[in-house]
Amino acid sequence: MEVRARAPGKIILAGEHAVVHGSAAVAASIALYTSVSLRFPSPSDNDDTLTLHLMDVGLDFSWPVRRIKEVLPDSVNSIASSPTTCSPETVKLIATLVEEHTIPEAKTGIASGVIAFLWLYTSIQGNKPATVTVSSELPLGSGLGSSAAFCVSLSGALLALSDSAKIDSSQEGWVTFGEKEQQLANKWAFEGEKIIHGKPSGIDNTVSTFGNLIKFKSGALTCIKSSMILKMLITNTKVGRNTKALVAGVSERKNRHPDAMTSVFNAVESISNELTSIIQSSSDDDLAALEKEKRVEELMEMNQGLLQCMGVSHASIETVLQTTSKHKLTSKLTGAGGGGCVLTLLPALLPATVIDKVIEELEHCGFQCFIAEIGGNGLEICFDGQS
Repeated sequence: MEVRARAPGKIILAGEHAVVHGSAAVAASIALYTSVSLRFPSPSDNDDTLTLHLMDVGLDFSWPVRRIKEVLPDSVNSIASSPTTCSPETVKLIATLVEEHTIPEAKTGIASGVIAFLWLYTSIQGNKPATVTVSSELPLGSGLGSSAAFCVSLSGALLALSDSAKIDSSQEGWVTFGEKEQQLANKWAFEGEKIIHGKPSGIDNTVSTFGNLIKFKSGALTCIKSSMILKMLITNTKVGRNTKALVAGVSERKNRHPDAMTSVFNAVESISNELTSIIQSSSDDDLAALEKEKRVEELMEMNQGLLQCMGVSHASIETVLQTTSKHKLTSKLTGAGGGGCVLTLLPALLPATVIDKVIEELEHCGFQCFIAEIGGNGLEICFDGQS
């Protein structure tokens, strides 16, 4: 039996940084996916290893099942229906398995993802031989939720072939879990995210699991059903950023200018709330849809101005803004800023020739471009490679 699972990345439409200071923010799934295939060997294969292929980074890992049992003797006692946190002691044990493989220095950040893989796999499936293959359309470390999409798609594939998920394997094409299974996959994915990031918010894995849009404020998450199609050009500046330093910088600015920064955060709150209202409202005709699109553009422009007030823009981001502005398009950074990715709203009536020209100019600057609709499906499952 083989199963495939895929989960989308995410963007922050509004509210980054201000959310740390109590304002609302809005996140959305994007139609760029991480896919995981899981295949158990047949008895005739005489295969007693657990193998992980990471296609996009060109790394392979393999462990005899007996070796995993030696290092993690208690792993078979885990219950797939009850997600549990990996203790620091167990993380160290799993790390010894990862260290048995050579990871190039430029890719050492992958190690925490492999530790998360081994924890999720042994917790949900126990000590079974299998081949797991991972591929992704999401650039790593760019703020598009690649690690969450990995944890969600992996959890989905593992649960789909467990006794803890009820799903009809005879269905063709991509299918979704029921709500109970979605919640379970989300909880397991969050445990994986904790191994990778330490103290994640849970936003990335929740968006990746359930799809669509999510409004979050002070730890509370609310799912939003969108009534409009939004297409974005996502530009990866390929400039790495230190999220912790950027967040700290905003806090320091607030300490120096408390009244001014409080006003900035309040303005961001209003933008997030208005954006949520627009996205949820229905459009009676094409004219109304175009008006909604224009209002979203204006809110994105205002939000970007406020992010500049917070001091989290960057020369690379400003280059993207200037390039897209020449073509009368609206852009804003997404995520931590200081590099990373930039969103550009692509209006429904925008000619393809304009999009091609913008992409050409951005790629000439050394940037990487993707076009994706936002607010689509979350975690999906496909059996026996049917897709």
